[in-house]
Amino acid sequence: MPRAATTADVFNAIAEPRRREILDLLARAGELAVGALVEALRLPQPAVSKHLGVLRAVGLVSVKREGQRRVYAINAAELRPVHQWVSNYERLWTHQVDSIQRRAERRARMGSPTKKPNPQRKEVRS
Repeated sequence: MPRAATTADVFNAIAEPRRREILDLLARAGELAVGALVEALRLPQPAVSKHLGVLRAVGLVSVKREGQRRVYAINAAELRPVHQWVSNYERLWTHQVDSIQRRAERRARMGSPTKKPNPQRKEVRS
């Protein structure tokens, strides 16, 4: 299933580090007003609002008005496509970790150090 090459999809929206940072802040806090996000990110309000607009357009955040304030919350369920895509690679990571573990256990059984000392390196004592 091809993805659009615009910020109109979740993958491209979260490609920007500041947007991921916004999602992290919202995930930890639950809800935050724009002013709190501006303060935490140390970005101008228009820049934060632009990032929030992109996240809102793809459904990653929701907004509610509280008087004059706009309060944002994360819609974590919208990250499901990212999770599903990344989980396809989990077996590769698991396989690599298992391979490293087997190699380390084999070296331990053989009494072989995992790192050989460098004879040219002088030991510094304090």
